[in-house]
Amino acid sequence: MLSETLTTELERYRIGPRIRALRKKKKLGLVQLSEHTGLSPAMLSKIERGQLFPTLPTLVRIALVFGVDLGHFFNKEGPRIAVTRRGERVRLPIPAGDARPSYFLESLDYPLAERRMEAFLADFPSDAVASAPHQHGAQEFVYVLSGTLRVDVDGEQTTLGEGDAIAFDSDATHSYQRDGTDSCRAIVVTLT
Repeated sequence: MLSETLTTELERYRIGPRIRALRKKKKLGLVQLSEHTGLSPAMLSKIERGQLFPTLPTLVRIALVFGVDLGHFFNKEGPRIAVTRRGERVRLPIPAGDARPSYFLESLDYPLAERRMEAFLADFPSDAVASAPHQHGAQEFVYVLSGTLRVDVDGEQTTLGEGDAIAFDSDATHSYQRDGTDSCRAIVVTLT
């Protein structure tokens, strides 16, 4: 039995409807496709209706009949969209395993494959310590939703309040520290 998350991810590829479209284009019935693939018509029908997800060997059999490669079933058509529901996000402590993490991150765009940016909701608890200095690539953008955040970029400290934002080259060493006594919450976007 597949988890709801795996099922949702697999449904996004619309493999069943792609198989049905190929079958209709070749003017094949389910029985005829069954004869070519060695798969039962009932199984093929369930795959086409999205009630069953094919294994890779099964998908290869189908692909061979239609003369397409596996990429045909995994290339997305149309706009790439990622919806991340509040209850589906995973909250990760940074650094992982620390008794008092500096902050918690929740990915806001993890379902989007091959993304060029990463967006996070960052929570800085009231008892959080400063994060370790780090660097990671191209650029970063931070927008403070609530509280006060101190951002240190290459030794230069900037204090941000609610509604303030900062953008910087994230190949420079940087760190974060909640400022004041209240917790802080921010949106952090990094370019990959």
